[in-house]
Order: sequence, then C-alpha cells, then structure tokens
Amino acid sequence: MTAMQLIHGWNPDDPGYWRDQGARIARRNLWVSVPALVLAFAVWMVWSAVVVELPAAGFRYSSNQLFWLAALPALSGATLRIVYAFAVAAFGGRRFNTLATASLLLPALGIGFAVQQPDTPYEWMVALAMLCGLGGGNFASSMAHLSFFYPVPRKGSALGLNAGLGNLGVALAQLVVPAVVGVGLFGAIGGAPQSGASGQPIWLQNAGFVWVPFIALAALGCWLGMDDLADQRGSFAEQALIFRRRHTWLLCLLYLGTFGSVIGLSAGAPLLAATLFPSAAVLQIAWIGPLAAGLLRPLGGWLADRRGGARVTLWTFAALIIGVAGLLASLPRAGSAGSWPGAAGAFGLLFAAAGIGTGSSLRMIPIAYIGARQRAAGPLPAARARAASDGNREGAAALGFAGAVGAYGGFFVPKAWGTSITLTGGPEAALQAFAAFYLVCLAVTWWWFARRFAPLPC
Repeated sequence: MTAMQLIHGWNPDDPGYWRDQGARIARRNLWVSVPALVLAFAVWMVWSAVVVELPAAGFRYSSNQLFWLAALPALSGATLRIVYAFAVAAFGGRRFNTLATASLLLPALGIGFAVQQPDTPYEWMVALAMLCGLGGGNFASSMAHLSFFYPVPRKGSALGLNAGLGNLGVALAQLVVPAVVGVGLFGAIGGAPQSGASGQPIWLQNAGFVWVPFIALAALGCWLGMDDLADQRGSFAEQALIFRRRHTWLLCLLYLGTFGSVIGLSAGAPLLAATLFPSAAVLQIAWIGPLAAGLLRPLGGWLADRRGGARVTLWTFAALIIGVAGLLASLPRAGSAGSWPGAAGAFGLLFAAAGIGTGSSLRMIPIAYIGARQRAAGPLPAARARAASDGNREGAAALGFAGAVGAYGGFFVPKAWGTSITLTGGPEAALQAFAAFYLVCLAVTWWWFARRFAPLPC
C-alpha cells in the first residue's frame, strides 16, 4: 500500500486491523503532519515577534497599531479554520493538507520583502498579517485528517501529540526571529540590512525568508507521505449537522477558554510584557511560555485518556483563574513598578494550565460525538458500529470548527489588552473579564461533562 492510495475499509477500532497495518499507516500520517503543523504555527504567530522589532527597524506605528498586527493573524486564521474544518472530508486529507502547507509561502515571502522598507504602507502590513492566518487554518485540516486514523482509546494521545508538537511552532517563531534578524543569513540575495535602534544592522526580512525552504519540504512531505481515506469523505451538508448539536457549542466554549488562551497569550504576551516592564529582557524568554504549552498539550491528552477529559479540563480552568489573579497582583501601579518575576511566573502558570487544558478539551470532542450517537443508536452492535462511524465523522468536523472558535482567542486576548490600556491606562479590566470567563467555563465543564450523571460524560 503506497502513501498515494485512497484507502478503503479503514477500521482502526478492530484490534487485528490496527495491529497488522492500521498503526503503521496512522503513525506515518502523524509524523508527516507534525512538521507541517509546526511551520504553520510558526508562520501564524511570526507577527508576535516581528511587531516587537518593527520600531527598531524604523516603522513608526502606534502601540494600538502594533497590537492590531499581533492580533489580526489570529482573526483571519480562526475564520479560515471554519472552512478548513470541512475541506478534508470534501477534498481528501492528503491533497488538501499539501495545498494548505504550500500556501504558507505567500506570507513568508511577503513579510520578507515588506519589512525591508520602513515606508511600506501600514495597509500592506495589515494584509500580510491577515495572510499569516493561512497558518492558523492548517490546524483544522490537520486535526480533522488525523482524527480518522486512530481508535477511540488512542485519539486523545494522538491528537494531543499532533497539536502539542505543532504548537511548538509558536515558541520556534519567538525563538528564531530574534536570533535570525541579527545576522545576514542569506547574504546579498536576502537584501540589505536596516539600521537598528542602537545603530547596529538588522535583517528583519529574515523573519519571513527563514521559513521558505522548510515550507517547500513540508508540502512535498504531505504529498508523498499522507493518505486519503474513502471513509473520510463526506459532503458539507452531512458535516453541517454539528451546528444542530448542543454539545458543539458547549465544547467550542471550552476550547475557546483553553486553546484561545494559549494562542492569545502567545500573540499578545510579549508585547504586553514589553510595554509594562520595558527594562525586562522580554524577548529572550518570551518563547518559553508557548514551548511549555506545546509540550504540556500531549500530557493533557494523555491524562484525559486515563482520567477523563472533563475532569482534567475542570482543574485547568481553576488553575487559569489562579494565574490571572497572580498576574493582576504583579502589575505596575501608581507608586509601584510591579513585579516582573511575579508576572513572569503568572504567565508561566497560564501557559502551562492552558496547554494541558487544550489537550484534555480536545480529547473531549470526538468522544462526546461518538458517545452521543451510540447512546441514541441503542444496544444492537451493527447500529452502534454505524453510530460510531457517523460520530467519528461529526467529531472530525467539530474538531476543526472548535479549533476555529478557539483560535479567535488569539485576536480577542491581545486586542482586549490593547483596548483596556487605551481606555483605562492598564490591562486590569481585560484580565478581570478573562477571570470571569474562566469561571463560566469551569461551571459549564462541571455541569455538562464532569459531574456524576452529567448529560455528556467524556
């Protein structure tokens, strides 16, 4: 069986099938998906690092304009995820993920050329920030594709691993961009340097160009290494049934609270920290938070497979509330410079809790759909098998759609901080709103999914 075949009769929940051939095929698709998703996240969040460097390169943008550039990739990426969530079943996972990965060349090359001229119109920068949303859309197609390949007991671990390692692209962008802009990485073909804040040369174009060869290789890998599944196919109308399910909207709310926090913090925390603590070496450690969230995301999926997704998610929302309280206590105030170590620790707790919660809430989604379908189907084995197949297809679409809703956190979090600072002089109002939202998510998780005799235990 070659990677370029359309596989018929895929049945990973059959132990014999899984042992003889399913596990090998699933692992290959997973390990082809991971590097492509890493690059997608890196391109999606590259502006979180670039905006901090723009003033040094001579771009005269206001703080509010910079927060907009940091937030817009998440807005466009979240919207694209709605389309990408359904595209895999409509067009096939292999061909669509190949196209989606190759599309990342557009923003990578565009940024590389645009940042070489400080007189580049702000509107063009906005367009490039929106194009970076292509990377955000890739998550939905990648997760929808992989959700078909693994049996129910392994879904949480596999999806958590793909999403968690993919999420490391955020940390990679925030680690790589400050490193590569200080060197003439591509020589004469990369363009002339700009003058930095202290007069030293910087090559801000490297923030875009550095990803180009890796994107090309990853797209080729998707084409050669992924498979299409005949059972994966479904029309948009069939998948649109998820919008009539109450649990779709409940699970989307929870994923907005977990993944939305990860991507929102990743997009806005470096700029917020640099604004509030200008003497702190923010960029040197900004990548640690996204790295921790990405590494802990598979742990959340693993814990969810063993302890229950709802139970793990419940505790992560409690930890997020504590993290917000710690950040509020560490902020600068009149007569006080605040505590940068305290703020850094609070950011660390927020990233860690949200990372674990992203893995656990992600696992809840396919389990909820399969369970709901099987409870409605009754005890007959044939009916339950059909229900599991239908639930798997709905769950795959819901994974992508929840990913779209969750990604809007990457817009709302930094924009809320920017608006709060503009209107009140500080981010306190936004943080208080976040704490209230986490409390609502905690209550929803307990009532619908975690308590004894919950309507949708998962």
